[in-house]
Amino acid sequence: MPLWPWAVVDFGFLYGVLMDIIEFWHSYTLAFTLTVAILGLLMGSFLNVVVYRLPKMMMRDWRNQAREVLEMPEASSDGAFNLILPNSRCPHCNHEIKPWENIPLLSWLLLRGKCSACKQPISVRYPLVELACALLSALIAWHYGVSWETLAMLVLTWGLLAMSLIDADHQLLPDTLVLPLLWLGLILNSFGLFASLSDALWGAVMGYMSLWLVFWLFKLITGKDGMGYGDFKLLAMLGAWGGWQILPLTILLSSLVGAVLGMIMLRVQRNSLSQPIPFGPYLALAGWIALIWGDEITSRYLQYAGF
Repeated sequence: MPLWPWAVVDFGFLYGVLMDIIEFWHSYTLAFTLTVAILGLLMGSFLNVVVYRLPKMMMRDWRNQAREVLEMPEASSDGAFNLILPNSRCPHCNHEIKPWENIPLLSWLLLRGKCSACKQPISVRYPLVELACALLSALIAWHYGVSWETLAMLVLTWGLLAMSLIDADHQLLPDTLVLPLLWLGLILNSFGLFASLSDALWGAVMGYMSLWLVFWLFKLITGKDGMGYGDFKLLAMLGAWGGWQILPLTILLSSLVGAVLGMIMLRVQRNSLSQPIPFGPYLALAGWIALIWGDEITSRYLQYAGF
């Protein structure tokens, strides 16, 4: 009798099944795209949890560190609070969300956007995040096909989506998301997946330094902080994935989109000019576009300009 359960697993059979699935996906791109879209829906549901809980987890950690430094007594604990526990609950009536009430997109539609217990509305943002994650994932799968690029870009896309939402809510770009993706970009490009390792290294350096210099120039002129250090790290991370070549297009696109959407938000919400506007989502979107279509956009522009 084997000591371990996996000792009886026929890995050769499993490998053969996996190869058959990959071959099927190679033959039917639409099937692969739909499979990845479903995976994107599931990941979108998890990203909703990350976006809501990660800032709270960071705040709890900061408070605990402050109490330790100030030699204050530890705060009473309400139990585990992480990305897994406790189970999701309705913010209005504390009803625990059942598994069948947590099916991405479908449950929200079947419940008509309301809690099954108290009938209070559930924010439409949750299904929209799930849908956006599914569509972006499907686009990646369609563009790159069955490849390592698809797997890598899915991880990057999900990370950028989570960062953008957290930054929009809290003006915060967590190092726990940005830095692992920066290192992952350098590791992947050590195999030349999207850029050479040299281009990726200098992309990270120039990405950080470019916004760092803008930050200090703006501060010397106005005496105010124009952006956060998280933006420097985010652009460095994008440079580590796409190489230094994507940085000019990323900065240009993010500045244009940020200026246009920022003015629209100021008019619609009637915020003052002193109201901080998160730059992370614009950087993330621009870098994502530049990484996928940067060469095509640049060549079309040069062709249009007559160069």
